[in-house]
Amino acid sequence: MKLFRKEKKDAGESPEAAATAAPEGPEDQEENPVQEKAGFFGRLRKGLSKTRAGFTGKMDRLFLGKKEIDDELLDELEEILFTSDIGVSASQALIDIVQEKVARRELNNPQALKELLKDQMRAFLDVPEPEQPKPGPGEPLVILVIGVNGVGKTTTIGKLAQRFVSEGKKVLLVAADTFRAAAVEQLAIWGERAGVDVIRQGAGADPSAVVFDGIAAAVSRGVDLVLIDTAGRMHTKVNLMEELQKIHRVAGRKLPGAPHRTWLVVDATTGQNAISQAEMFNQALGVSGLILTKLDGTAKGGIVIGISRRLKIPIRYIGIGEKADDLRPFDASEFVDAIFD
Repeated sequence: MKLFRKEKKDAGESPEAAATAAPEGPEDQEENPVQEKAGFFGRLRKGLSKTRAGFTGKMDRLFLGKKEIDDELLDELEEILFTSDIGVSASQALIDIVQEKVARRELNNPQALKELLKDQMRAFLDVPEPEQPKPGPGEPLVILVIGVNGVGKTTTIGKLAQRFVSEGKKVLLVAADTFRAAAVEQLAIWGERAGVDVIRQGAGADPSAVVFDGIAAAVSRGVDLVLIDTAGRMHTKVNLMEELQKIHRVAGRKLPGAPHRTWLVVDATTGQNAISQAEMFNQALGVSGLILTKLDGTAKGGIVIGISRRLKIPIRYIGIGEKADDLRPFDASEFVDAIFD
């Protein structure tokens, strides 16, 4: 099955993207990967400018002219970390590592301290790939996309669909956010843009029934990949997590092992609330991947580090703009470099 052929990864490709890679087409072969990567890094760096100014900008001013690491510098660094949106757990871990190395005289100047922080942040972001179910031969990979309303979930699914189609995959979208008519309409528009079918029912339909029909259609049509849109809040007395768990069970009954991936979309501008959301969804459903949206123009981009440190869930994609190609596979080193440099 072409969906699982082993393909050569480029430096910016996430493990998840590699697992679903398709053979390169003529247009892919004509692109200059070096220029494309450099162009995206420039957009990423620009998008993270507020995060850089609010975090590493303060750090650079603190280190300016300092020749050694003293107690005053460590106190001010601790304040910078704890007032950023990296998160309490990640900030405390960084402080502990720095203090330990200073005490052992393994760290004695601010520039080395900065490099240590960069290395540790990369380590926090470099989450090992978890064991995940795979579809059987001829079966589609089913991805359940979840998140609260307003995070850009439906738009993200549309962008993912365009990306996967460009990689040569046959994609099907499932509009299971039936409690919000606008979501169904929006997904239909994205499906038309990407040239993919959308399985939908009338407003107020049972989301699980839509998912059941969507997976059945995907199997019969020989689809490679299914993206399921879901509600971010309920307009009824039904609890959101209960509804999502039901969708999960129904998907598994229709296609054993499905959904093979559960991706949580989080709005980076919400800062610390993003960690709470991720914990809530992970406890209820077992999140296998994160997508961070709206990183452009926010000073809270450090939350990416906090979420990785706290939950140990791989970040699959990040969004730094409105265009479809502004949703890109996450690269830990690239992200840290864009914040610091």
